[in-house]
Amino acid sequence: MPTITVKTASGADSGSLDLADAIFGIEPNGPVMHQVVTAQLAARRAGTHSTKTRAEVRGGAAKPWRQKGTGRARAGSSNSPNWRGGGVAMGPRPRKYNQRTPKKMVRLALRSALSDRAAEDKVIVVDSLGFDTPRTKDAIAFLDAVGAEGRVLVVLPRDDEAGWKSFRNLGHVHVASPGELNAYDVLVSDFVVFTTATVPTTDEVVKPKRAAKPKAAAEPPAVPEPAAAAPAEQEPVPVLEDPAVDSDGDGVANPDDVSPFGEESARPLEDGSAPSDEYTIKGNAGSMLYHPPTSPFYGRTKAEVWFTTAEAAEAAGFQLPPSLRKAAEAEGEEE
Repeated sequence: MPTITVKTASGADSGSLDLADAIFGIEPNGPVMHQVVTAQLAARRAGTHSTKTRAEVRGGAAKPWRQKGTGRARAGSSNSPNWRGGGVAMGPRPRKYNQRTPKKMVRLALRSALSDRAAEDKVIVVDSLGFDTPRTKDAIAFLDAVGAEGRVLVVLPRDDEAGWKSFRNLGHVHVASPGELNAYDVLVSDFVVFTTATVPTTDEVVKPKRAAKPKAAAEPPAVPEPAAAAPAEQEPVPVLEDPAVDSDGDGVANPDDVSPFGEESARPLEDGSAPSDEYTIKGNAGSMLYHPPTSPFYGRTKAEVWFTTAEAAEAAGFQLPPSLRKAAEAEGEEE
């Protein structure tokens, strides 16, 4: 476990501190740091670059000159990419440069960067800054006292307002909170300065492993439910209350009846035709509509029951189709 000397704001030794071996004492992984830093820099790009294609450039609708006879090269539009002021072929367009980086890789890159700086003695830990009021001169004196040269990364708590304001005017100093610590800022800095309150611990950088979930007790095998009994056959339901509907006297109007909907009704023959010439009205028992020979639906309607007259069909509860019904009402109003 690496050990580091804790300093005061004036540069004097104040004690020692054991750093987490999982953060400051691992073998740096160069490829992982490279990939994470590349993704971080790519995410900073705005991606707003854009050029106009030949379809977006203004003008160019008319042919510049005729095809033959001028001695010049043929041209169809001044928006062509080989013209000055024309469109750009395969130029940059707005896009996003974000790269998906696994969280484990991001944490490994940060631990590798901190371990690299700690191995080179470029990590400095102080007990406190000791800034009562924001002052840039005090920040410069502090960096000189602790021996931080070049580009410096200072990690401070968010509530240390005097420290943040004291370092913000120094161009070679970057201030970050513990939650903003990342591999790029560590690698681009010559020195990393922590306070005893901001030194990362194992739980902050290394995500603890989740406890294994207890195995659920095995459920007893499901007992198959007994098969439901087949429903009893339902008795036929009468279609109409009129006893005249039932021609065979069984109390129910069904396909076995010769006249299922009254004396002037009859079942169709096997081929669907009428039993005699006196039956001219087709009826549909499902929709309870009837069609006279003048109906436009007469030829394509399969008769389920035949009637002799329209009055017999209406007495059995059948109606004309809505379109024919409206036409009949309109004719009645005109008369």
